[in-house]
Amino acid sequence: MSSSGFLRWSAPLARMCTAPWGLRLREKPALLAPGAAVTAVQMAGKRDRPAPLPPLDESDLEEQFVKGHGPGGQATNKTSNCVVLKHIPSGIVVKCHQTRSVDQNRKLARKILQQKVDIFYNGENSLVYKEKREAEKKKQERKKRAKETLEKKKLLKELWESSKNVH
Repeated sequence: MSSSGFLRWSAPLARMCTAPWGLRLREKPALLAPGAAVTAVQMAGKRDRPAPLPPLDESDLEEQFVKGHGPGGQATNKTSNCVVLKHIPSGIVVKCHQTRSVDQNRKLARKILQQKVDIFYNGENSLVYKEKREAEKKKQERKKRAKETLEKKKLLKELWESSKNVH
């Protein structure tokens, strides 16, 4: 599955919990050990890439296996290989039935849930939005280059036509 497949929200958000946040959600994780400092030499090799998403805590997840849906007949309608994963603190629910394998569906559901939880908590600063913005910038640059090239071709064609008519 491509990265653009995750941006299309393959699994719907079932509901959002409006209850007050728990204490552990308000606390910010310590990025560095106390007293540890990052030197300029350590940072020089790092690229401007967002940090990977933090892993989900398994104790915050509620997992169910339900019967599948869609085309495939008996292979999907009678086997319980569809994974429904719920992130209890945020109330986000993900349903994944992309493959016939329960293990693969579990991995995919966790990956999708991790991205949705990141968007839920970080909003515009989330990794998914940053990647989407970078892709949009690259697309705009390609469009701009293509337009400039087309203009140059038109101008060259006009010059060639005008020089042909003179001789």
